[in-house]
Amino acid sequence: MFLYFRSALTLLVGMSLLTGGVYPLLVTAMARLLFPYQASGSLIFVDGQLIGSELIGQSFTRPEYFWGRLSATGPTPYNAAASSGSNFGPMHPALVEAATSRLQSLQSGSVASPNVPASTSLPASTGVPVSAGVPVDLVTSSASGLDPHITVAAAQFQVERVARYRNQDPALLRELVNRHVQARQLGILGEPRINVLRLNLELDRNMPLLLPTTIKQVDTSHSGSRHTQREEQ
Repeated sequence: MFLYFRSALTLLVGMSLLTGGVYPLLVTAMARLLFPYQASGSLIFVDGQLIGSELIGQSFTRPEYFWGRLSATGPTPYNAAASSGSNFGPMHPALVEAATSRLQSLQSGSVASPNVPASTSLPASTGVPVSAGVPVDLVTSSASGLDPHITVAAAQFQVERVARYRNQDPALLRELVNRHVQARQLGILGEPRINVLRLNLELDRNMPLLLPTTIKQVDTSHSGSRHTQREEQ
């Protein structure tokens, strides 16, 4: 009986050390050697400051920026410590309200407000007709709530608004969007997509606002990550 117990204990300790210690350390070392950028979290730095990660979206709501997907994480959007979807069914009033509010914001070029009902009276200067088809990823949240990408159609849909607020030629913005298109993985997996954070960072570099802005680091301690805010001076 003791021999069986000793064998079982030896196997337990040995496998725990192998799978819980040696293997993770080996894989981590190989990843840092072969893929140092990805193994470190795909972090993005600007002028030596940590701005965010390619893998976690950020909330952009000001009209001079491209907007990402809605996020259902709490208590703030894109909270990496609370990844989740809304879990609402397609007929749930809260889901319909959020989609309707974002739809109105996209058509009017204003900041999204979930408490504002949809309106059929939109400013004539928006550049987006009421009948224009809005890409579905702009009015729905992802299952993770952290999706950093939007479709090419979603980015192109916002070009007129961003160009108007930045006083830029829409054709130049379309070229900028096209430069940021990421192809399908291995040529067959997923859809062509655009990383919203990288697109907005290049937007600030190449097409700055008329008013000077600064990047302010905001430490969101509830998620253990950093996000950016744009501040006008």
